[in-house]
Amino acid sequence: MALEISINGVTKQVKASGDTPLLWVIRDELGLTGTKYGCGISQCGACTVLVDGQAIRSCSTPIEALGAGKVITIEGLSADGDHRVQKAWQKFDVVQCGFCQSGQIMSAVALLSQKPNPTDADIDAAMAGNLCRCATYARIKVAIKEAAGLSTTTQKG
Repeated sequence: MALEISINGVTKQVKASGDTPLLWVIRDELGLTGTKYGCGISQCGACTVLVDGQAIRSCSTPIEALGAGKVITIEGLSADGDHRVQKAWQKFDVVQCGFCQSGQIMSAVALLSQKPNPTDADIDAAMAGNLCRCATYARIKVAIKEAAGLSTTTQKG
């Protein structure tokens, strides 16, 4: 069955049944491998993408549930990796193994779009569903604060 998906600003036709998880469409049909498979049950956050600006777990979201929703993956944030969150991640050397980081970054982007000046509690709540086996949580929090500071003049990292 051919379905239409709006991904990273482009509309694509994909051959998948409606119950196919979005993650498999992204990775297998569209060849965008930045979004990772972690647990398959929405518990780790490695598969996080944005749909209409909201962070969702693509491993458990059937493609038919998207409707006309617009999907953004890590590849769609910036052609050059210079999105403010990506730049903050680099500045504070957040990544160790890197496996969870695309999901972490996508959750951080969603948070900052909803709360440009998040509190520690806001950050903790928004990032709670994203697991990092390397435990870079402190650097993740600092990077999110830095990215928030890039968009305002009142908050410092």
